[in-house]
Amino acid sequence: MSTLAASAAGQVIQLDYHESRDARRARLSTGVLLGLLGLLLAWLATRTSGDAGYALSSPFDAVQLPTVTLPGVPTVVASAVVALVAAAVYLTGRLHGRALAAVGTLAGLFVALGAVTWAAAGSAFPFPVSNQLTGTVALATPLVFGALCGVLCENAGVVNVSIEGQFLVAAFTAGVVGSVTGSIPVALVAAVVSAVAMAALLAVFSIKYLVDQVVLGVVLNLLASGITGFLFDQLVQPNSRDLNVAPTMPTIGIPGLLAIPLLGPVLFNQTILVYLAMVSVALVAFLLYRTRWGLRVRSVGEHPDAADTVGISVRGIRWQAVLAGGVFAGLGGAFFTIGSTGGFIKDITVGNGFIALAALIMGRWRPVRAALMAVFFGFVTQLASQLQTLETPMPTQFLLMLPYVATIVAVAGLIGRSRGPAADGVPYTK
Repeated sequence: MSTLAASAAGQVIQLDYHESRDARRARLSTGVLLGLLGLLLAWLATRTSGDAGYALSSPFDAVQLPTVTLPGVPTVVASAVVALVAAAVYLTGRLHGRALAAVGTLAGLFVALGAVTWAAAGSAFPFPVSNQLTGTVALATPLVFGALCGVLCENAGVVNVSIEGQFLVAAFTAGVVGSVTGSIPVALVAAVVSAVAMAALLAVFSIKYLVDQVVLGVVLNLLASGITGFLFDQLVQPNSRDLNVAPTMPTIGIPGLLAIPLLGPVLFNQTILVYLAMVSVALVAFLLYRTRWGLRVRSVGEHPDAADTVGISVRGIRWQAVLAGGVFAGLGGAFFTIGSTGGFIKDITVGNGFIALAALIMGRWRPVRAALMAVFFGFVTQLASQLQTLETPMPTQFLLMLPYVATIVAVAGLIGRSRGPAADGVPYTK
Protein backbone atom coordinates (compact mmCIF):
# COMPACT_ATOMS: atom_id res chain seq x y z
CA MET A 1 0.00 0.00 0.00
CA SER A 2 1.24 3.47 -0.86
CA THR A 3 -0.12 6.92 0.00
CA LEU A 4 -0.44 9.87 -2.35
CA ALA A 5 -1.07 13.47 -1.20
CA ALA A 6 -2.86 16.16 -3.22
CA SER A 7 -3.94 19.70 -2.39
CA ALA A 8 -7.41 20.92 -3.34
CA ALA A 9 -9.06 24.09 -2.02
CA GLY A 10 -6.50 24.36 0.74
CA GLN A 11 -7.15 20.86 2.04
CA VAL A 12 -4.85 17.86 1.86
CA ILE A 13 -6.50 14.75 0.45
CA GLN A 14 -4.96 11.39 1.24
CA LEU A 15 -5.31 8.75 -1.46
CA ASP A 16 -4.45 5.19 -0.47
CA TYR A 17 -3.38 2.64 -3.06
CA HIS A 18 -4.44 -0.91 -2.19
CA GLU A 19 -2.74 -3.73 -4.06
CA SER A 20 -4.74 -6.89 -4.68
CA ARG A 21 -3.34 -10.27 -3.77
CA ASP A 22 -2.99 -11.31 -7.42
CA ALA A 23 -1.26 -8.04 -8.35
CA ARG A 24 1.14 -8.42 -5.43
CA ARG A 25 1.94 -12.00 -6.43
CA ALA A 26 2.55 -10.95 -10.03
CA ARG A 27 4.77 -8.05 -8.93
CA LEU A 28 6.85 -10.24 -6.62
CA SER A 29 7.21 -13.05 -9.16
CA THR A 30 8.33 -10.55 -11.79
CA GLY A 31 10.85 -9.09 -9.37
CA VAL A 32 12.28 -12.51 -8.59
CA LEU A 33 12.49 -13.34 -12.29
CA LEU A 34 14.29 -10.07 -13.09
CA GLY A 35 16.65 -10.69 -10.20
CA LEU A 36 17.53 -14.15 -11.49
CA LEU A 37 18.08 -12.78 -14.99
CA GLY A 38 20.29 -10.04 -13.58
CA LEU A 39 22.40 -12.58 -11.71
CA LEU A 40 22.61 -14.71 -14.85
CA LEU A 41 23.85 -11.72 -16.85
CA ALA A 42 26.39 -10.93 -14.14
CA TRP A 43 27.72 -14.47 -14.44
CA LEU A 44 27.74 -14.27 -18.26
CA ALA A 45 29.81 -11.08 -17.98
CA THR A 46 32.63 -13.22 -16.59
CA ARG A 47 32.39 -15.39 -19.71
CA THR A 48 32.37 -12.46 -22.16
CA SER A 49 35.33 -11.32 -24.22
CA GLY A 50 35.73 -8.95 -27.14
CA ASP A 51 33.30 -6.51 -28.72
CA ALA A 52 29.85 -7.13 -30.17
CA GLY A 53 28.88 -5.72 -33.56
CA TYR A 54 25.30 -4.80 -34.53
CA ALA A 55 24.55 -4.50 -38.24
CA LEU A 56 21.63 -2.08 -38.54
CA SER A 57 21.06 -2.70 -42.24
CA SER A 58 20.91 -5.72 -44.47
CA PRO A 59 22.97 -5.77 -47.70
CA PHE A 60 19.76 -5.23 -49.72
CA ASP A 61 18.54 -2.08 -47.94
CA ALA A 62 18.53 1.09 -50.04
CA VAL A 63 19.90 3.10 -47.12
CA GLN A 64 22.96 1.52 -45.53
CA LEU A 65 23.40 2.29 -41.84
CA PRO A 66 26.73 1.84 -40.05
CA THR A 67 27.55 -1.18 -37.92
CA VAL A 68 27.51 -0.29 -34.23
CA THR A 69 30.15 -1.84 -31.99
CA LEU A 70 29.59 -2.23 -28.25
CA PRO A 71 32.18 -3.35 -25.69
CA GLY A 72 31.21 -6.80 -24.51
CA VAL A 73 31.89 -6.87 -20.77
CA PRO A 74 30.71 -3.31 -19.89
CA THR A 75 27.47 -3.77 -21.85
CA VAL A 76 26.62 -7.08 -20.20
CA VAL A 77 27.50 -5.69 -16.76
CA ALA A 78 25.35 -2.60 -17.35
CA SER A 79 22.45 -4.82 -18.45
CA ALA A 80 22.84 -6.91 -15.30
CA VAL A 81 22.78 -3.79 -13.12
CA VAL A 82 19.61 -2.48 -14.79
CA ALA A 83 17.89 -5.86 -14.33
CA LEU A 84 18.87 -6.02 -10.65
CA VAL A 85 17.73 -2.45 -10.00
CA ALA A 86 14.42 -3.18 -11.70
CA ALA A 87 14.09 -6.31 -9.57
CA ALA A 88 14.57 -4.20 -6.44
CA VAL A 89 11.89 -1.76 -7.64
CA TYR A 90 9.43 -4.61 -8.17
CA LEU A 91 10.20 -6.30 -4.87
CA THR A 92 9.96 -3.12 -2.77
CA GLY A 93 6.67 -2.06 -4.33
CA ARG A 94 7.52 1.65 -4.49
CA LEU A 95 6.04 2.06 -7.98
CA HIS A 96 2.73 0.93 -9.43
CA GLY A 97 0.77 1.03 -12.64
CA ARG A 98 2.34 2.47 -15.75
CA ALA A 99 5.51 3.54 -13.98
CA LEU A 100 6.17 -0.02 -12.84
CA ALA A 101 5.34 -1.36 -16.32
CA ALA A 102 7.82 1.13 -17.83
CA VAL A 103 10.55 -0.12 -15.48
CA GLY A 104 9.79 -3.72 -16.45
CA THR A 105 9.85 -2.91 -20.16
CA LEU A 106 13.18 -1.11 -19.84
CA ALA A 107 14.64 -4.01 -17.88
CA GLY A 108 13.42 -6.48 -20.51
CA LEU A 109 15.11 -4.50 -23.26
CA PHE A 110 18.39 -4.44 -21.35
CA VAL A 111 18.16 -8.17 -20.61
CA ALA A 112 17.78 -8.83 -24.34
CA LEU A 113 20.66 -6.45 -25.11
CA GLY A 114 22.91 -8.10 -22.56
CA ALA A 115 22.13 -11.62 -23.74
CA VAL A 116 22.69 -10.78 -27.40
CA THR A 117 25.89 -8.87 -26.61
CA TRP A 118 27.24 -11.88 -24.71
CA ALA A 119 26.43 -14.14 -27.67
CA ALA A 120 27.84 -11.77 -30.29
CA ALA A 121 30.95 -10.65 -28.42
CA GLY A 122 34.08 -11.86 -30.14
CA SER A 123 32.14 -13.21 -33.13
CA ALA A 124 33.47 -12.63 -36.64
CA PHE A 125 29.95 -11.69 -37.75
CA PRO A 126 27.88 -8.76 -36.47
CA PHE A 127 24.40 -9.41 -35.12
CA PRO A 128 21.93 -8.65 -37.98
CA VAL A 129 19.45 -6.27 -36.35
CA SER A 130 17.47 -5.76 -39.56
CA ASN A 131 17.03 -9.51 -40.08
CA GLN A 132 16.05 -9.91 -36.44
CA LEU A 133 13.30 -7.30 -36.70
CA THR A 134 12.05 -8.57 -40.06
CA GLY A 135 11.89 -12.14 -38.78
CA THR A 136 10.13 -10.98 -35.62
CA VAL A 137 7.37 -9.33 -37.64
CA ALA A 138 6.93 -12.42 -39.81
CA LEU A 139 6.85 -14.87 -36.91
CA ALA A 140 4.59 -12.67 -34.80
CA THR A 141 1.95 -12.19 -37.50
CA PRO A 142 0.12 -15.54 -37.08
CA LEU A 143 0.56 -15.29 -33.30
CA VAL A 144 -1.20 -11.91 -33.30
CA PHE A 145 -4.14 -13.35 -35.26
CA GLY A 146 -4.30 -16.36 -32.94
CA ALA A 147 -4.17 -14.18 -29.83
CA LEU A 148 -7.00 -12.00 -31.17
CA CYS A 149 -9.04 -15.14 -31.85
CA GLY A 150 -8.58 -16.15 -28.22
CA VAL A 151 -9.35 -12.64 -26.95
CA LEU A 152 -12.78 -12.66 -28.61
CA CYS A 153 -13.64 -16.20 -27.55
CA GLU A 154 -12.50 -15.99 -23.94
CA ASN A 155 -13.89 -12.54 -23.25
CA ALA A 156 -17.24 -14.08 -24.18
CA GLY A 157 -16.67 -16.99 -21.78
CA VAL A 158 -15.52 -19.73 -24.18
CA VAL A 159 -12.07 -21.22 -23.65
CA ASN A 160 -10.46 -21.75 -27.04
CA VAL A 161 -7.66 -24.33 -26.87
CA SER A 162 -8.28 -25.24 -30.51
CA ILE A 163 -6.48 -22.25 -32.06
CA GLU A 164 -3.79 -24.67 -33.22
CA GLY A 165 -6.37 -26.81 -35.02
CA GLN A 166 -7.96 -23.77 -36.66
CA PHE A 167 -4.52 -22.64 -37.83
CA LEU A 168 -3.79 -26.06 -39.28
CA VAL A 169 -7.06 -26.45 -41.18
CA ALA A 170 -6.81 -22.90 -42.55
CA ALA A 171 -3.21 -23.45 -43.69
CA PHE A 172 -4.14 -26.68 -45.46
CA THR A 173 -7.19 -25.15 -47.14
CA ALA A 174 -5.30 -22.05 -48.27
CA GLY A 175 -2.51 -24.19 -49.73
CA VAL A 176 -4.79 -26.52 -51.68
CA VAL A 177 -7.27 -23.88 -52.87
CA GLY A 178 -4.45 -21.54 -53.80
CA SER A 179 -2.76 -24.30 -55.80
CA VAL A 180 -5.95 -25.19 -57.67
CA THR A 181 -7.17 -21.67 -58.41
CA GLY A 182 -3.88 -19.77 -58.48
CA SER A 183 -5.72 -16.94 -56.72
CA ILE A 184 -4.51 -15.54 -53.41
CA PRO A 185 -7.83 -13.80 -52.52
CA VAL A 186 -9.80 -17.01 -53.14
CA ALA A 187 -7.33 -19.01 -51.06
CA LEU A 188 -7.55 -16.45 -48.25
CA VAL A 189 -11.35 -16.58 -48.22
CA ALA A 190 -11.26 -20.39 -48.23
CA ALA A 191 -8.88 -20.38 -45.27
CA VAL A 192 -11.20 -18.11 -43.31
CA VAL A 193 -14.25 -20.26 -44.14
CA SER A 194 -12.52 -23.46 -43.01
CA ALA A 195 -11.37 -21.88 -39.73
CA VAL A 196 -14.87 -20.54 -39.09
CA ALA A 197 -16.19 -24.07 -39.67
CA MET A 198 -13.79 -25.34 -36.99
CA ALA A 199 -14.94 -22.50 -34.74
CA ALA A 200 -18.54 -23.58 -35.34
CA LEU A 201 -17.65 -27.06 -34.06
CA LEU A 202 -16.20 -25.47 -30.95
CA ALA A 203 -19.33 -23.37 -30.49
CA VAL A 204 -21.90 -26.09 -31.05
CA PHE A 205 -20.33 -28.57 -28.64
CA SER A 206 -19.30 -26.07 -25.95
CA ILE A 207 -22.30 -23.70 -26.05
CA LYS A 208 -25.16 -26.01 -27.03
CA TYR A 209 -24.06 -29.39 -25.70
CA LEU A 210 -22.00 -28.03 -22.77
CA VAL A 211 -18.94 -30.21 -23.42
CA ASP A 212 -15.88 -29.46 -21.29
CA GLN A 213 -14.17 -26.73 -23.30
CA VAL A 214 -10.56 -27.67 -22.57
CA VAL A 215 -11.11 -31.32 -23.48
CA LEU A 216 -13.05 -30.25 -26.55
CA GLY A 217 -10.22 -28.00 -27.69
CA VAL A 218 -7.72 -30.84 -27.42
CA VAL A 219 -10.04 -33.14 -29.40
CA LEU A 220 -10.48 -30.54 -32.13
CA ASN A 221 -6.71 -30.11 -32.39
CA LEU A 222 -6.30 -33.86 -32.82
CA LEU A 223 -9.13 -33.88 -35.37
CA ALA A 224 -7.48 -31.12 -37.39
CA SER A 225 -4.09 -32.83 -37.28
CA GLY A 226 -5.58 -36.18 -38.29
CA ILE A 227 -7.72 -34.84 -41.15
CA THR A 228 -5.04 -32.62 -42.66
CA GLY A 229 -2.42 -35.35 -42.27
CA PHE A 230 -4.63 -37.95 -43.92
CA LEU A 231 -5.62 -35.69 -46.82
CA PHE A 232 -2.02 -34.63 -47.30
CA ASP A 233 -0.80 -38.23 -47.51
CA GLN A 234 -3.64 -39.49 -49.69
CA LEU A 235 -4.40 -36.50 -51.88
CA VAL A 236 -1.85 -33.69 -51.80
CA GLN A 237 1.52 -35.44 -51.66
CA PRO A 238 0.88 -37.79 -54.64
CA ASN A 239 -0.20 -34.73 -56.67
CA SER A 240 2.14 -32.15 -55.16
CA ARG A 241 2.86 -30.52 -58.54
CA ASP A 242 -0.79 -29.56 -58.84
CA LEU A 243 -2.04 -29.33 -55.24
CA ASN A 244 0.92 -28.02 -53.28
CA VAL A 245 2.21 -25.09 -55.32
CA ALA A 246 0.13 -22.21 -53.99
CA PRO A 247 1.15 -18.66 -54.92
CA THR A 248 2.61 -16.52 -52.15
CA MET A 249 1.64 -12.99 -51.26
CA PRO A 250 3.89 -10.26 -52.66
CA THR A 251 5.21 -7.54 -50.41
CA ILE A 252 3.56 -4.14 -50.68
CA GLY A 253 5.75 -1.13 -49.95
CA ILE A 254 4.16 2.02 -48.57
CA PRO A 255 5.67 5.04 -50.34
CA GLY A 256 7.36 7.53 -48.06
CA LEU A 257 7.29 5.32 -44.98
CA LEU A 258 9.37 2.71 -46.78
CA ALA A 259 12.28 5.14 -46.92
CA ILE A 260 12.60 5.38 -43.12
CA PRO A 261 15.99 3.89 -42.17
CA LEU A 262 15.88 0.50 -40.44
CA LEU A 263 12.15 0.50 -39.54
CA GLY A 264 10.91 1.35 -43.04
CA PRO A 265 11.79 -1.97 -44.73
CA VAL A 266 10.78 -3.88 -41.59
CA LEU A 267 7.30 -2.44 -41.03
CA PHE A 268 6.27 -0.90 -44.33
CA ASN A 269 7.36 -3.44 -46.93
CA GLN A 270 5.20 -6.37 -45.91
CA THR A 271 2.46 -8.62 -47.20
CA ILE A 272 -1.20 -7.75 -46.82
CA LEU A 273 -1.51 -10.20 -43.90
CA VAL A 274 1.03 -8.25 -41.84
CA TYR A 275 -0.87 -5.02 -42.44
CA LEU A 276 -4.15 -6.78 -41.59
CA ALA A 277 -2.64 -7.99 -38.32
CA MET A 278 -1.73 -4.42 -37.35
CA VAL A 279 -5.19 -3.13 -38.23
CA SER A 280 -6.91 -6.09 -36.54
CA VAL A 281 -5.42 -5.25 -33.15
CA ALA A 282 -6.97 -1.77 -33.26
CA LEU A 283 -10.21 -3.18 -34.66
CA VAL A 284 -10.68 -5.77 -31.92
CA ALA A 285 -9.79 -3.23 -29.22
CA PHE A 286 -12.37 -0.84 -30.67
CA LEU A 287 -15.04 -3.53 -30.90
CA LEU A 288 -14.53 -4.76 -27.35
CA TYR A 289 -14.25 -1.41 -25.56
CA ARG A 290 -16.03 1.13 -27.75
CA THR A 291 -19.13 -0.65 -29.08
CA ARG A 292 -22.35 -2.01 -27.62
CA TRP A 293 -21.54 -5.44 -29.04
CA GLY A 294 -18.21 -5.46 -27.22
CA LEU A 295 -19.93 -4.54 -23.96
CA ARG A 296 -22.28 -7.47 -24.43
CA VAL A 297 -19.39 -9.81 -25.19
CA ARG A 298 -17.62 -8.82 -21.98
CA SER A 299 -20.82 -9.00 -19.97
CA VAL A 300 -21.56 -12.60 -20.97
CA GLY A 301 -17.95 -13.46 -20.17
CA GLU A 302 -18.08 -11.89 -16.71
CA HIS A 303 -21.65 -12.46 -15.52
CA PRO A 304 -23.91 -14.28 -17.99
CA ASP A 305 -26.84 -14.46 -15.53
CA ALA A 306 -26.91 -10.69 -15.16
CA ALA A 307 -26.59 -10.25 -18.94
CA ASP A 308 -29.52 -12.59 -19.47
CA THR A 309 -31.74 -10.65 -17.07
CA VAL A 310 -31.42 -7.51 -19.22
CA GLY A 311 -32.37 -9.35 -22.38
CA ILE A 312 -28.96 -10.24 -23.82
CA SER A 313 -28.84 -13.61 -25.57
CA VAL A 314 -25.86 -15.21 -23.84
CA ARG A 315 -25.61 -18.12 -26.24
CA GLY A 316 -26.11 -15.88 -29.26
CA ILE A 317 -23.35 -13.48 -28.24
CA ARG A 318 -21.00 -16.37 -27.49
CA TRP A 319 -21.71 -17.87 -30.90
CA GLN A 320 -20.93 -14.54 -32.55
CA ALA A 321 -17.67 -14.10 -30.64
CA VAL A 322 -16.44 -17.63 -31.38
CA LEU A 323 -17.22 -17.34 -35.09
CA ALA A 324 -15.60 -13.90 -35.26
CA GLY A 325 -12.55 -15.39 -33.61
CA GLY A 326 -12.52 -18.05 -36.32
CA VAL A 327 -12.07 -15.32 -38.93
CA PHE A 328 -8.82 -14.19 -37.30
CA ALA A 329 -7.64 -17.77 -36.84
CA GLY A 330 -8.22 -18.32 -40.57
CA LEU A 331 -6.08 -15.31 -41.46
CA GLY A 332 -3.34 -16.56 -39.14
CA GLY A 333 -3.44 -20.06 -40.59
CA ALA A 334 -3.26 -18.77 -44.15
CA PHE A 335 0.04 -17.09 -43.30
CA PHE A 336 1.78 -20.47 -43.05
CA THR A 337 1.15 -21.27 -46.72
CA ILE A 338 0.14 -18.41 -49.01
CA GLY A 339 1.73 -15.89 -46.66
CA SER A 340 5.17 -17.48 -46.59
CA THR A 341 6.24 -20.75 -48.23
CA GLY A 342 3.35 -21.54 -50.57
CA GLY A 343 3.49 -25.24 -49.68
CA PHE A 344 1.87 -27.32 -46.95
CA ILE A 345 3.52 -29.99 -44.82
CA LYS A 346 1.99 -32.02 -42.03
CA ASP A 347 1.65 -30.09 -38.77
CA ILE A 348 3.10 -26.99 -40.40
CA THR A 349 1.87 -24.77 -37.55
CA VAL A 350 4.31 -26.47 -35.09
CA GLY A 351 2.56 -25.37 -31.91
CA ASN A 352 2.04 -21.72 -32.82
CA GLY A 353 -1.59 -21.97 -31.72
CA PHE A 354 -0.50 -22.84 -28.21
CA ILE A 355 2.05 -20.01 -28.17
CA ALA A 356 -0.76 -17.66 -29.25
CA LEU A 357 -2.79 -18.97 -26.32
CA ALA A 358 0.15 -18.21 -24.01
CA ALA A 359 0.35 -14.69 -25.46
CA LEU A 360 -3.36 -14.28 -24.74
CA ILE A 361 -2.92 -15.29 -21.08
CA MET A 362 0.22 -13.23 -20.63
CA GLY A 363 -1.60 -10.27 -22.21
CA ARG A 364 -4.36 -10.59 -19.60
CA TRP A 365 -7.05 -11.25 -22.21
CA ARG A 366 -6.68 -7.76 -23.70
CA PRO A 367 -6.09 -7.33 -27.45
CA VAL A 368 -3.22 -4.81 -27.39
CA ARG A 369 -1.33 -6.53 -24.60
CA ALA A 370 -1.85 -9.95 -26.18
CA ALA A 371 -0.51 -8.62 -29.49
CA LEU A 372 2.57 -7.22 -27.74
CA MET A 373 3.19 -10.59 -26.12
CA ALA A 374 2.85 -12.23 -29.53
CA VAL A 375 5.57 -9.89 -30.79
CA PHE A 376 7.69 -10.88 -27.78
CA PHE A 377 7.41 -14.57 -28.62
CA GLY A 378 8.16 -13.83 -32.26
CA PHE A 379 11.27 -11.94 -31.18
CA VAL A 380 12.49 -14.83 -29.03
CA THR A 381 11.87 -17.37 -31.81
CA GLN A 382 13.77 -15.31 -34.35
CA LEU A 383 16.53 -14.65 -31.84
CA ALA A 384 17.08 -18.39 -31.41
CA SER A 385 17.71 -18.80 -35.14
CA GLN A 386 19.93 -15.71 -35.36
CA LEU A 387 22.15 -16.82 -32.48
CA GLN A 388 22.93 -20.08 -34.27
CA THR A 389 24.72 -18.11 -37.01
CA LEU A 390 26.97 -16.35 -34.48
CA GLU A 391 28.59 -19.57 -33.28
CA THR A 392 27.42 -18.83 -29.75
CA PRO A 393 28.66 -21.18 -27.01
CA MET A 394 25.04 -21.94 -26.13
CA PRO A 395 24.03 -25.48 -27.27
CA THR A 396 21.93 -25.65 -30.43
CA GLN A 397 19.34 -27.80 -28.68
CA PHE A 398 18.75 -25.10 -26.08
CA LEU A 399 18.42 -22.45 -28.78
CA LEU A 400 15.66 -24.52 -30.38
CA MET A 401 13.97 -24.82 -26.99
CA LEU A 402 14.30 -21.10 -26.27
CA PRO A 403 10.86 -19.97 -27.55
CA TYR A 404 9.06 -22.64 -25.53
CA VAL A 405 11.16 -21.99 -22.43
CA ALA A 406 10.30 -18.31 -22.76
CA THR A 407 6.62 -19.27 -23.05
CA ILE A 408 6.71 -21.26 -19.80
CA VAL A 409 8.71 -18.61 -17.94
CA ALA A 410 6.52 -15.78 -19.18
CA VAL A 411 3.22 -17.43 -18.27
CA ALA A 412 4.42 -18.83 -14.94
CA GLY A 413 6.62 -15.95 -13.81
CA LEU A 414 5.72 -12.66 -15.44
CA ILE A 415 2.01 -12.57 -14.75
CA GLY A 416 1.58 -14.78 -11.73
CA ARG A 417 -2.03 -15.82 -11.34
CA SER A 418 -3.79 -13.50 -13.73
CA ARG A 419 -7.57 -13.54 -13.51
CA GLY A 420 -9.41 -14.02 -16.75
CA PRO A 421 -13.10 -13.31 -17.35
CA ALA A 422 -15.09 -14.68 -14.41
CA ALA A 423 -17.28 -16.96 -16.54
CA ASP A 424 -14.51 -18.07 -18.89
CA GLY A 425 -14.96 -21.80 -19.49
CA VAL A 426 -18.21 -21.96 -17.52
CA PRO A 427 -21.09 -23.40 -19.59
CA TYR A 428 -24.30 -21.35 -19.41
CA THR A 429 -27.58 -23.06 -18.69
CA LYS A 430 -30.75 -21.02 -18.53
